[in-house]
Amino acid sequence: MTQLYYSQSDCTSAIPVCGNTGLSYTPTGPGNVAEDLMGCLSDDENFSVWYTFTIATSGTLTFTIDPNDNGDDYDFGVYGPNQTCGSLSPPVRCNFSGTPGNTGLVTTLTGTATNGPFSAYMDVVAGETYYLVVDNYSNSPNGFSLAWGGTATLTSAFTDPALAPHPFITPGVPAANPNDPNEILKCALPMQFDFTTLTSGILNGNVNFTVTYHNTPNDAITGNSPLTITTVDGTTIYYFRIKYQDPTNPNNAANGCFQTGKFKFRQGNIVAQDAIVYACNNNGAGTATFDLTSANVFLGASTKKYYATLSDMNAGVEITNPSSYTSIEKNVYVRVTSTEGCTDDAVITLTFHPVVVVRDAVLESCYIESNITTAAFDLNIADVSSQSGITKKFYKTYNDALNLTNEIVGSTAYIATTSEVYVRVISANGCFAISKISLKVLPPVKSSVLKDQTICMEDRTTLDAGPGFTSYEWSTGATTQSISGMGVGSYWVKLQTGKCFTMQEVKIHPSQQPVIASVDIANNTITVNVSGGKAPYKYSQDGIIWQDSNVFTGLIRGENKVFVKDDYDCTPIEVQVTVPNLLNAITPNGDNVNDVIDYSALAYKKNLVFVVFDRYGNKLYQADKLRNFKWDGTAFGKKIITGTYWYTITWNENDKNNTQTQYSGWVLVKNKE
Repeated sequence: MTQLYYSQSDCTSAIPVCGNTGLSYTPTGPGNVAEDLMGCLSDDENFSVWYTFTIATSGTLTFTIDPNDNGDDYDFGVYGPNQTCGSLSPPVRCNFSGTPGNTGLVTTLTGTATNGPFSAYMDVVAGETYYLVVDNYSNSPNGFSLAWGGTATLTSAFTDPALAPHPFITPGVPAANPNDPNEILKCALPMQFDFTTLTSGILNGNVNFTVTYHNTPNDAITGNSPLTITTVDGTTIYYFRIKYQDPTNPNNAANGCFQTGKFKFRQGNIVAQDAIVYACNNNGAGTATFDLTSANVFLGASTKKYYATLSDMNAGVEITNPSSYTSIEKNVYVRVTSTEGCTDDAVITLTFHPVVVVRDAVLESCYIESNITTAAFDLNIADVSSQSGITKKFYKTYNDALNLTNEIVGSTAYIATTSEVYVRVISANGCFAISKISLKVLPPVKSSVLKDQTICMEDRTTLDAGPGFTSYEWSTGATTQSISGMGVGSYWVKLQTGKCFTMQEVKIHPSQQPVIASVDIANNTITVNVSGGKAPYKYSQDGIIWQDSNVFTGLIRGENKVFVKDDYDCTPIEVQVTVPNLLNAITPNGDNVNDVIDYSALAYKKNLVFVVFDRYGNKLYQADKLRNFKWDGTAFGKKIITGTYWYTITWNENDKNNTQTQYSGWVLVKNKE
């Protein structure tokens, strides 16, 4: 936007300079106040103009005054810093060279030096305010331009993003010649026009700025003779003036800063532009919902009506829901009517955004040990699309994905059984498609050949997990399929199948030793009764020669050994068996010959008991420790009748198992009647 500045030619009405933007001005006289210019400008003012400016950032300051006619002689003076009109001190820079052409401040001179039409630059500090008077000694109407330089900057409300965060917009559209003002098209000119209708568009959301409208550049600079509602034509150039005023700080250095621009009106119908509106063909539906009102067919204020076909437009049959019009890809039509009643038609092409291409995917994940039917899945790694710039949302059901309900949270570690989930894949345009992710829990894969074993305590065995696994890791540290020389104990092996590992425990149990539960003795034959261990059992008298039968015959009286082992063939167990002396008759007649049965020789046996029965199995007598393990042929204190009686002797052998032993026999008792 070109900035053209004009002002009264007095210090009190000095033009505020906003920023380092170049200025152009044509002074027309000396002003209303006879200023005392002092210094080199002691002569009276001629065609002069005053400026005021405030430093925004410290640095060096230069400027160039360039006459529109190089034959004109311009002079200048700079006053300040921070002085007021009417009490100015002599200028800090002054040039009255009498040389036509350019003049100003330059960096090639230092201090307060002057060389012809040029003077030394100024070192300025942020916050300082200065006055600049430019005087056309030639008194010509040609004017000049003023350009600023150096490293310092000047205060401006228009370059401060805190004050003007948005660009100001000149009304109208660019003219065919880019050097001409913007043009506002009107159907008929001249016409009445309300300039205030342009204000909000010019300000574009910037607050604390005001806009006035003027017929001449001078009025735009001074703010005089503002226009509101007036008759406009197609030849006059109109000017607008944007001015800043801080509502809370009347001393703000940016107050009074203004900027001008220009525009004109041109008679002619509006031109509506064809446009393309994109929408999403979501999930391959074949249709999309288009916002026809978003089509940029005309920039100015207007009303728009939309039609599905040319026939509908000619018949006046409108689309009733243009902001949410569901359609296939095709053309629709719009008629644009400006506020002045100008009309034009345009075509809106309805086009789908690029379709979101998705595919179903499968995710496999290893089981969770505490619940082997479940696994943790990172849903984000599912290969459902190769497109870039997409986002994904995950749902348990297709309908949830379609309706955006019950989104799965924690999608990087989603715990699930073997099942399915659905992913809504969304493109950068907001379009989406839905695909299915099949979740497969990889169960533990154990060895079918690795079983618990039972061995003798003193033996060793081999544990073999079998072939087919990717890797093996035993609790012993071995990484082979099998491990040898393993004794009784608990072991584990970590088996790898693909990417999963299964921990399998295996135990080597000690075999249960058989137990000689009891021994039955009849005369010189014994029967060994065994329990526990694993049948069949083997029996031996010497631990060398073994037999399958548990009966031993022809034993000697006294101490005998019996060995037993089970099917595990472990170290045999042994028991010592005592075969008592055989006594089959007594004659308790008092002659001290065969008067009693005496088994006191076995008194060292544990729990020794001697019991006599009659032929009917009735217990007649029990000889234990109290009776010294003897029987004298009496029962209940009386002699029994002559006859054959049966007896048993039971005890526990003095071995670690306290083997129960029973000796059975008969005896003939002869009593005198």
